[in-house]
Amino acid sequence: MPNSITPQQLARRIGLPDAPVLIDVRTEEDAAADPRILPAALRRDHRDAASWAPAFRGRAVVAVCQKGLKLSEGAAAWLRHEGAQAESLEGGFLAWAEARLPLVATARIPARDAQGRTLWVTRARPKVDRIACPWLIRRFVDPAAVFLFVAASQVEAVADRFGATPFDLDGVFWSHRAERCTFDVMLEEFGLASPALDRLATIVRGADTARLDLAPQCAGLLAASLGLSRLHRDDLAQLEAGMALYDAFHLWCRDATEEAHNWPGPR
Repeated sequence: MPNSITPQQLARRIGLPDAPVLIDVRTEEDAAADPRILPAALRRDHRDAASWAPAFRGRAVVAVCQKGLKLSEGAAAWLRHEGAQAESLEGGFLAWAEARLPLVATARIPARDAQGRTLWVTRARPKVDRIACPWLIRRFVDPAAVFLFVAASQVEAVADRFGATPFDLDGVFWSHRAERCTFDVMLEEFGLASPALDRLATIVRGADTARLDLAPQCAGLLAASLGLSRLHRDDLAQLEAGMALYDAFHLWCRDATEEAHNWPGPR
């Protein structure tokens, strides 16, 4: 159909830096029956499309309703009217779920601030897990998520005073569990398991917990992470640089594990 995208096509774009904005316009009844959402999707009321559509002018957007019919078609049309490059998801939420593609457990997503962002706090001077987790959140849970890096002794106090969710700290929900690191825990709790992310989790776990034997790539990720921590004095600058690093590892995990490179090249 014109102005539509299949679940398989959309799945290839989710998690990428230029992924489209996903807008879930299912009815309250349908969303209550299955409160999960597509990765990084925003919930919006189709009845208010005229008021929220202008905020997406100039952006690539995919509208999602229950079956890919009137609600997503109408929302996508409103979005195009306001200057967005909007498509609807063929078959809607049901087709996505039937294809067993990742769905995020909304009960695990922290409350959002007045600007609609989730707010997270962790220890300063991140290395591996504290970059990997923000990457996962921004790519698959909340692209607008805010991350605060503070002294380790102040993480829980800052979380309490500023309404932030602490992570990668002993004694909090989002942290290491037995041999699994925080990245592993987030994959499980959010419901984001996939072959590519599971492979990446093994690399992150090995680099973060001194088990470089878990995968040949663990040592490379650790080396790159330690190099970035020395290259950038500012934690937020390091996070931005780390986003590109994890984008590259994710795409290798998804598409390039069988590809080799050698010299000389083919003539």
